[in-house]
Amino acid sequence: MSEISYVRGDATAPSVKGVKMIAHVCNDLGGWGKGFVLAVSRRWPQPEAAYRAWHRDRASNDFGLGGVQFVQVEPYVWVANMIGQHGMRTGSKGVPVRYEAIGTALGHVADRAAELEASVHMPRIGCGLAGGKWSRVEPLMSDRLARRGIPVTVYDHVDTP
Repeated sequence: MSEISYVRGDATAPSVKGVKMIAHVCNDLGGWGKGFVLAVSRRWPQPEAAYRAWHRDRASNDFGLGGVQFVQVEPYVWVANMIGQHGMRTGSKGVPVRYEAIGTALGHVADRAAELEASVHMPRIGCGLAGGKWSRVEPLMSDRLARRGIPVTVYDHVDTP
């Protein structure tokens, strides 16, 4: 069993050795342009392009809640685009986060991380624009990743002046 580590910093720049997987939550509408994805896009263009193509071709692929797309962005760095929110705004049907979808997606991330012998790095997924509660997300991470011995680091971003 591995523990979840919490650090202050940038989840797109993990400073550990070995293969790294950066996991984040995307919506099921094909929208990319707010929140953590901006940091991902500033660093690498491939995850956004791959996500948009995945959404565009969704009639013939697995795009949907709980789905994950793995994009290699550097020799030892992968980005996991996880579909874990339905829509983009809080409205009459509540917040966009879908905990079950995040749990399913984290299971896929765990499988791929185990194959690659990768550590997993992420912000507090599902808790920003998706409106989720960390008290509901953290147990999913413990169950799907840490329990399997996969090292997980959660990053709380520090704004620089």
